[in-house]
Amino acid sequence: MKIIMVCLGNICRSPLAEGIMQHLVTQEGLDWEIDSAGTGDWHVGEGPHRGSVQVAKKYGIDISGQICRLFRVSDFDTFDHILVMDKSNLSNILAMARNDADRKKVRLLLGDKEVPDPYLTNLFEDAYQLIEAGCKRVIEELRR
Repeated sequence: MKIIMVCLGNICRSPLAEGIMQHLVTQEGLDWEIDSAGTGDWHVGEGPHRGSVQVAKKYGIDISGQICRLFRVSDFDTFDHILVMDKSNLSNILAMARNDADRKKVRLLLGDKEVPDPYLTNLFEDAYQLIEAGCKRVIEELRR
């Protein structure tokens, strides 16, 4: 199973989602590949936002080694599931889809809800809690 988490800049929510999902699947003994990417190129090559790094560290997860990258059309071929953080990310990724098979892989991490971007609000704890709950739900769903 290969899953990619997507947000806007790939420095706040999707790095957290990658770290949380990797942590959870490792705990469950699942051999899944997890990655993250952004739809905007402002932070390519940078590490995650310090707020994301700090909140992840609080829960025993180290995301400090991640490097921001853009979502690529080839990611549709690489990943089984593309989980996005908000409706803007959803529309951006769907606009890149080449066909129905690509579109079927894309959905919001939280089902019908969005993970608010903590970049301006500094609500990294809130983002962490929402993302963790979403990751747990996705793992349970995909294991069935």
